Amino acid sequence: MLACNSFGFDTEFDTLSCQSDVDMDEDFSFLQPMDLITKDVCELRQMVKEKKKNLNGDRDKENDVDRGHEIEHGRVKEKERLDREKERERDKERVENEKEPEKQHESHPDKEMLTVQEEKVNSKPEENGVLQGEKGPEPMDIATTSASESFEIPNSDVTILEGHTSEVCACAWSPAGSLLASGSGDSTARIWTIADGTSKGGAQNGPLNVLVLKHVKGRTNEKSKDVTTLDWNGEGTLLATGSYDGQARIWSTNGDLKCTLSKHKGPIFSLKWNKKGDYLLTGSCDKTAIVWDVKTEEWKQQFEFHSGPTLDVDWRNNVSFATSSTDNMIYVCKIGENRPIKTFAGHQGEVNCVKWDPTGSLLASCSDDVTAKIWNMKQDKYVHDLREHSKEIYTIRWSPTGSGTNNPNQQLILASASFDSTVKLWDVELGKLLYSLNGHREPVYSLAFSPTGEYLASGSLDKSMHIWSLKEGKIVKTYTGNGGIFEVCWNKEGDKIAACFANHTVCVLDFRM
Repeated sequence: MLACNSFGFDTEFDTLSCQSDVDMDEDFSFLQPMDLITKDVCELRQMVKEKKKNLNGDRDKENDVDRGHEIEHGRVKEKERLDREKERERDKERVENEKEPEKQHESHPDKEMLTVQEEKVNSKPEENGVLQGEKGPEPMDIATTSASESFEIPNSDVTILEGHTSEVCACAWSPAGSLLASGSGDSTARIWTIADGTSKGGAQNGPLNVLVLKHVKGRTNEKSKDVTTLDWNGEGTLLATGSYDGQARIWSTNGDLKCTLSKHKGPIFSLKWNKKGDYLLTGSCDKTAIVWDVKTEEWKQQFEFHSGPTLDVDWRNNVSFATSSTDNMIYVCKIGENRPIKTFAGHQGEVNCVKWDPTGSLLASCSDDVTAKIWNMKQDKYVHDLREHSKEIYTIRWSPTGSGTNNPNQQLILASASFDSTVKLWDVELGKLLYSLNGHREPVYSLAFSPTGEYLASGSLDKSMHIWSLKEGKIVKTYTGNGGIFEVCWNKEGDKIAACFANHTVCVLDFRM
């Protein structure tokens, strides 16, 4: 799921876009009219998420104020809080520098970064790595040291791609080479050509290294054309984009629009190619999923099982896939079948993300109900119920490891990212927490494993991207930009990471240890 669209659309906003006119008056009560005109998609989703929490009654009951004032006041308070934190960090750094000779052989966690537990658990990795052990190690809460301690990626290893004029919601490397795609609220996707080898640092916005894929004729920033999600086919020859106008588009690597796929009646939230590359799968706010035949440029089958907007889709193999929705349900569907071949019920909140493991054996899901779950096709009930997060879980990723992968000797693990600011790593055989990674200060919206499975990148609204060593269980690199991060992704070689930001930029980071 693409970062802006993965805000975990809440039912209020989804029904606003998707239901009949009968319900429109009630739907519009959730947002101010000016918000619909002036706010971009990501802001609206965030606003509705906060409003829903207020309406649910258990949290933040005291702030029942006008939404616009609420958001602006929140931004001011957030800026003040961050300024205070920065000042504290500067003070702390000065003190640390003064005491450095005394502390060379000590390892005290930065208490500012502890987000979950007060009691510190011994987090020294086992000799053969953190994921070893007869029954698996005890769960470890990993508290990072301050990013100032030489983990920061230097500016010379960062290339800033400028050109988008609104928040950048999605990014994806081509599996075939040095092309990076990005999608934005400015009604465009862009294909950037990134030179191999190390970057020279600085900004790049010249016409020679970028193709602009316009989703609207004339001016950009037309909100109905927001690019919400994108995906390359397996050969890296075609890029598919999903838009807020309900259309999917397929583009060539030289920026030509090959075809426009029109049938959905609401925004597309998720879009995926199958491995073979003959079908494209889209999930929409109109509560349906559609499989498109790419060769004929026609829809092959529309799946109308959910009672709420479809939030995510993921192929199991070339002909079957899973869908998730605001209706709390997960369906496994197959081309040619008129009913789901499997129904997974168990979540008590909107299911934000579904992902099959590398072999298509296990399905992981995460939800606003604060849980992640693991399912298989042999039983109706979940295999594991993962309950260590304290707030909504936004996204999940499987490691590219284990049987049937390029890294068969490493254990398969699941990573989850939450509004509670933590990333958690799970032993999927035992259904046990391995690590809680507590380096972020704000909701974590994106995760990406390196191709070898040795490292995990996480991007957060706190404007920082951390790269974690799974063997050592700690941050090894970090980068702080100038806006919240909606998505992070590794290239196929594992030596570059892209991150897309709310401040309209895409950053490409050189990674070497």
